[in-house]
Amino acid sequence: MLMIMGALFSKGQQDPMYTQYIFNLQTINPAYAGSWQDIGVTALSRDQWLGIQGHPTTQTFSFQTPLRSENVGIGLNIVNDNVGLEKTISVNFDYSYQILLSELTTLRFGIKGGFLNYSNNLLAYNQGDNQSDQSYQVNIQNKFMPNFGFGLYLSSRKYYLSLSLPEIVQGSYLQGQASSASTSTQVRHLFFAGGMVFELSDNVKFKPNFMTQAVAGAPFLYDLSANFLIAEKFWIGGMYRSGDAVSVIAQWIINRKLRFGYAYDFTTTDLQKFSNGVHEVMISYEFSWAKRKYVSPRYF
Repeated sequence: MLMIMGALFSKGQQDPMYTQYIFNLQTINPAYAGSWQDIGVTALSRDQWLGIQGHPTTQTFSFQTPLRSENVGIGLNIVNDNVGLEKTISVNFDYSYQILLSELTTLRFGIKGGFLNYSNNLLAYNQGDNQSDQSYQVNIQNKFMPNFGFGLYLSSRKYYLSLSLPEIVQGSYLQGQASSASTSTQVRHLFFAGGMVFELSDNVKFKPNFMTQAVAGAPFLYDLSANFLIAEKFWIGGMYRSGDAVSVIAQWIINRKLRFGYAYDFTTTDLQKFSNGVHEVMISYEFSWAKRKYVSPRYF
């Protein structure tokens, strides 16, 4: 009886996780769009729990640019997330407006809007000897759901604070005849993040970061990271994610425009017996449509 009752309810990861969010918050906060003060693009690929068949894979593409007024930023986020035969593609447009609180401190308000396309080939799953489970007799194809979100981003040259709710609209994957197996999607995730830069010497800077994640019906999660910038060229550091992993993070600032980053997560749960960890690769590029003078490099 305990085994049967325990199978009626379970929890798991829904939205993609990112280890290198400290270099691009746009995926979770629309207010971040335009904060680079340049036209910028970022591509990221994440392979989670390698060695497990059907392990999660995520590819993201982000674009952002300030408009000529420089108080307005716009952006685009495309996320392709796959787990087994489950495929999710989301497209969101970002808009942010900047208010100058002082000469060095700004507050950005952001909103996002877009859609999510979900599909799951339930008929292709191996059900073993039981091929009559009604929950697997109907495929989910091209289930479109709208999405809206908002965020706040407070920043200066030395620190930042980010508060965002990137998914407000909630929907369900299965309807009609398969409503008995209905699965909620776009569950609201509330993110609060921050970081600060300390100058230890002329060639070394220290940047601690944190991020918390609150989701209804799931445990409270937090990330703690510490990174060092060497000679304005290399970021190196690590991160701890509660109840999940310990990570190593590195980024090479090739020049003011081009950056390349890599992160590896060491799984701390029982999955470490079956998986080979998590690999995450990121590349970003910035280019200007106007001639500007830059007093300092970008740290966030």
